[in-house]
Amino acid sequence: MMRLIKTNIDKCYKIITAPKKDNRGYFLRSFCSDELKKLKFNIKQINISFNKDAGTLRGFHYQKLPSREDKIISCIKGEIFNVIYDLRSNSKTFKKLFTIKLKENDFNLMYIPAGCANCFVTLKNNTKIIYYMNDNYKPKKNYGFNYNSEEIKIKWPIKIKKISKTDLNLPKLNNLF
Repeated sequence: MMRLIKTNIDKCYKIITAPKKDNRGYFLRSFCSDELKKLKFNIKQINISFNKDAGTLRGFHYQKLPSREDKIISCIKGEIFNVIYDLRSNSKTFKKLFTIKLKENDFNLMYIPAGCANCFVTLKNNTKIIYYMNDNYKPKKNYGFNYNSEEIKIKWPIKIKKISKTDLNLPKLNNLF
């Protein structure tokens, strides 16, 4: 069974799952279109991110229109501190921030609507994230902003140790508006 829990960002949900556990381990349904029909989410692409070291940062990334890149993410190994930022100027939660820790044994997922930027930092070594995407990646529509933009004042729970040159050189958030 899956439950949608509203966050402080419009149309952004924490998804609670219920694994069936026994002496062999567990069985988990990580996506079910019937149970998540409210999202109208059709998977077009599935991506996995492996992060060798704690303190590895990825993001803030988002796709611009005409891409409608909604995503569902889950931490299948390790732990992350995930940050979502609403960039939709027509949203009642424009410029709002939502943070959550996702870890392998809590079995929760996050639904991130198109128009919201996503970023995470790993809190443990050998962390794996799975992304369910409802649109194919379009490199020319891929954008981002710098993780340490002063406007959002994120208190990162771990020192950032690894970040790509691309992510490090992204513009500050105030340069987007």
